[in-house]
Amino acid sequence: MTSLFGMPVAVIVALVVCALAVGVVVYLLAGPRPKQLEFSRRRPGVAPPDSTLTRATAAVTTVLDRFLRSRGSRSSTEAVLELAGIRMRPQDFLLILIAGVLSGAALGAVLGGLLPALLLALLVPVAAKVFLGLKTSKRQRAFEAQLDDAMQMLAGNLRAGHSLLQALDAMAREAPAPLSEEFTRVINETRVGRDAGHALEEVATRMNSKDMTWIAHAITINRNVGGNLAEVLDQVGATIRERGQIKRQVQTLSAEGRLSAIVLMVLPIGVAGFLLVVNPGYLAKFSQSLLGYGLLVIAAALMVAGGVWLRKVTILKF
Repeated sequence: MTSLFGMPVAVIVALVVCALAVGVVVYLLAGPRPKQLEFSRRRPGVAPPDSTLTRATAAVTTVLDRFLRSRGSRSSTEAVLELAGIRMRPQDFLLILIAGVLSGAALGAVLGGLLPALLLALLVPVAAKVFLGLKTSKRQRAFEAQLDDAMQMLAGNLRAGHSLLQALDAMAREAPAPLSEEFTRVINETRVGRDAGHALEEVATRMNSKDMTWIAHAITINRNVGGNLAEVLDQVGATIRERGQIKRQVQTLSAEGRLSAIVLMVLPIGVAGFLLVVNPGYLAKFSQSLLGYGLLVIAAALMVAGGVWLRKVTILKF
């Protein structure tokens, strides 16, 4: 037979061979791996060798660490990461940031050329800063939400006969994060000779918490003049609870305004994206002349100004 099902035999054979080849490749990539004895059992007491990628990454992070130390910004970067609750070395974060910038530039160059590459490369550090800000704000809000229960726990330990440092240590061990992390830092600082009041005030400054500032001041004043610290902390805790109730009530009443602000900020971007998909030529004029780029810059500036104004209107500070 020179043909089968209307196709030449040679073509059918070639298709079968290609299908078998694809099947073999898929099996080799996704198939089960043969079981191997772990390296630690084969050579006890010997650390497994690092891969080439691991060694290259270690070399790059060492260079970045030296760069940060030479600029004197390693400690500040480490403080920012710690405040955001990111357990990462500064040089590792900087390496990820550089990789993101290069990836964004490559993606922009593939999609549209030099200008999109520069825009995406600049967008990555801005997105990283916004991400750190959101993480920090979330951690600070969680810290303030835990202060009420922390004051009750602290006052209870003081009534049980514990000293202030013992009560703080119990809170550091039993309270959830991030409150436990901050009070663990206070305990560690007091163990090396720092005053507990100063350490608590630094926690209040770092977490941007007025409630924690009152607690630190109450503890400092009580240690100077004496008195029943448990009762003082009960009064401070009651004040914190009342402030929390008012804050939640205000957030509920202003929820509609915040939602309206989000809709007003997202709507122009969504409409522009829809037009780019449905009718790209409608917005093409903006990228074909200097006037168009100028209008885009003006629109972006007005969006930023409007976003700042809406934020000031819908967010209330206590």
